[in-house]
Amino acid sequence: MCPCLLQLLFYLLATAVATGFVIVAVVLYKTKPYPNIVRHSDEKSFLDPQSIQTVAFPSIEDAPTLELSVIVPAYNEEKRLPSMLDECLAFLEEKSKGKSSFNYEVIVVSDGSADATVSVALRYAKKHGADKVRVMELVENRGKGGAVRMGVLSARGRQLLFADADGATKFADYDKLEESLSSLASDWRHDGIAIGSRAHLEDDAIASRSFFRTILMHGFHTLVWLFAVRSVRDTQCGFKLFTRSTARKLFTSLHVQRWAFDVELLYLAERLKLPMSEVAVRWTEIDGSKLTPFWSWLQMGSDLGMIWLRYTVGAWRIAAIEKKEN
Repeated sequence: MCPCLLQLLFYLLATAVATGFVIVAVVLYKTKPYPNIVRHSDEKSFLDPQSIQTVAFPSIEDAPTLELSVIVPAYNEEKRLPSMLDECLAFLEEKSKGKSSFNYEVIVVSDGSADATVSVALRYAKKHGADKVRVMELVENRGKGGAVRMGVLSARGRQLLFADADGATKFADYDKLEESLSSLASDWRHDGIAIGSRAHLEDDAIASRSFFRTILMHGFHTLVWLFAVRSVRDTQCGFKLFTRSTARKLFTSLHVQRWAFDVELLYLAERLKLPMSEVAVRWTEIDGSKLTPFWSWLQMGSDLGMIWLRYTVGAWRIAAIEKKEN
């Protein structure tokens, strides 16, 4: 190999290494190690539509007073939310009648919606009472992860379930998640996550999707496995059940507020060695998704790379570990 070519390769390698150091330095300088959770004053209370009074939300740091809190993040969901809430509340009401010790709440978190999402949710709060249905209206759009976190931080349950507003997952499959979680954690003070999964439906999904969307799906799964989560096949299903202890640890440590927040949650769970189980659920694709196949997956891929980079270089740290050490 001629000296000129060797010299060129050396310069290219040196440039790549220098660029890498600059990127790491910028990430370390620009990134706060722990999430800065901002909560506006209007987001700290909810409206009781029966008494027409505002009531302060409780805190995840408080002792639980209910069996189950269901968090429903909703962004411009006036059309899909009613069918989801009808199914959810019918199931929970039936369960509470059959088991006197079972009580619940549903917290609908409107993520800066510009449509009638809040009005729709308040109708359910008025019908069922604010002890069972509460509506949190975020001042600005935070992203799905940010909306779920705000609901979790205001929940009263020993168990916390977040469920998508489209109702794609059969709500009755909560029983399967609850059974699985009970095998991992004997009570709310212990850690555990039961993860709703559509992995068993993957062959059918490939058959019904376009070739382009199938390539995107496999590409995303590969990136998740490479950079973040290796023990869970389906990280993105919007049906996950946590003990209160686990929810407190994970959501106070969460940085990502948009679509890839599920991946960071499960990455944190793996890092903290929390018990997890993946549970097959019934799922049907519902029209009206806010995800645009190419751009949303591109954003999630970018978020995955940043999750890996920031934790690897120490720009992001895990708040739950810091609290334990102190």
